[in-house]
Amino acid sequence: MKGIEQEVGDLLHRKGLTLGLVESATGGLISHLITNVPGSSDYYKGSVTTYSNQAKIDLVGVMEETIKKYGAVSPQVAEEMAKGGRRVLDADICLADTGVAGPGGATQGKPVGLFYVGLSHKVGTSSRKHNFQGNRQQNKQAAAEAILSWLKEYLLGLD
Repeated sequence: MKGIEQEVGDLLHRKGLTLGLVESATGGLISHLITNVPGSSDYYKGSVTTYSNQAKIDLVGVMEETIKKYGAVSPQVAEEMAKGGRRVLDADICLADTGVAGPGGATQGKPVGLFYVGLSHKVGTSSRKHNFQGNRQQNKQAAAEAILSWLKEYLLGLD
């Protein structure tokens, strides 16, 4: 049985699309999964791990005002990360994540396990919210799988 990373790789390859990633809370885990697939260099452009707010601002162009207004863990930041990553990595599609992996880091209204993921493509940019219930490693793994599942769904929806 193929893993989700192989399935999205096959879809990207078949559709002639390239992928970039901007990871925060997953810390490079999605990149690791993508590059486990032989031949991923055909469609994978690379990633930027923007763990700190300053890296989000400096490396992929998230606006400081957006972080101040909504917080780093927000749909707005996930979307700006994805949009900026698509530009910086010159990729057809860029995925991004920001979240509270745990066990610490929770704030009022932003519990451990809260993740926002972003997807940017030439037709638009959007985000999704997820609430995971595991420990740190489980939350990171669940976020990586959720974002790759969304990518698969998105790719299957393209003509």
